[in-house]
Amino acid sequence: MKKTFLACSVLAVLSGAAFAADMPAPPQTYAPVYKAPPPAPTFSGCYIDGGVGYGVSNIDHNGETIPGLVPTSSSTTSGGRGWLGRAGGGCDYQFSLLNTWPAVIGLLADYDFSNISGTTADPTSGFGGNLNQSGAWYAGARAGLLPMANLLTYVDGGFTEARFDRTNLSTQFTVPAVPTGTSLNGHTFNGWFIGGGTEYAFTWLPINGLFWRTEYRYSSYQTADVASVFTATGLPTGFGQHESPQVQTVTTSLVWRFNWGGW
Repeated sequence: MKKTFLACSVLAVLSGAAFAADMPAPPQTYAPVYKAPPPAPTFSGCYIDGGVGYGVSNIDHNGETIPGLVPTSSSTTSGGRGWLGRAGGGCDYQFSLLNTWPAVIGLLADYDFSNISGTTADPTSGFGGNLNQSGAWYAGARAGLLPMANLLTYVDGGFTEARFDRTNLSTQFTVPAVPTGTSLNGHTFNGWFIGGGTEYAFTWLPINGLFWRTEYRYSSYQTADVASVFTATGLPTGFGQHESPQVQTVTTSLVWRFNWGGW
């Protein structure tokens, strides 16, 4: 009896082993591989930028004698409107302000190629013409905070110069206008600017270091005495304009930041 039971047990074990050998192997399982998120963008580093915008100019002016600077008319305001192109560059540094808020400081330099154009006229003589700002440069600094890792809000300011081209004068109160044979010299005005804007990092694009900047800028320039001359000879007429320009611009630009900080 014992021999029979032992033989049956051995047969059962061998049959189970054979059945298990015939079964397919269970699928292999692997531990999930953790993929680190991409590094946050950094605003540290140097960059170049280029964009377009729109400008508005206002010039307070009055007629005067040159030399002598005796006013010959009351003060009035002329204005211009037009498009511009901006190119520039700079360097920024991102840090933690008070170990709490991400912040950025930097230096910048820009140049505007512009056609901000309008008309100007002396209210007493009635002589006037086209007044055009053809360019301006800016050099200054900026500082800002990051409300999000890929968004910078900032203010900036510094020094600026703007070029206003020669104005060929004609009679503005007659139809048609009659050229006078005189011109207001072109002049470069010195001044200061202040502005602000936002800069957004395109973290979802395959191109690293690409940003989008939008900015408003106000510039105020020192008053200057601009002489009137005979157009054909360049000799002074003895008159001119006392001018004080202000210019406002809104621009949107693409910024490419050199790959500092591994981004």
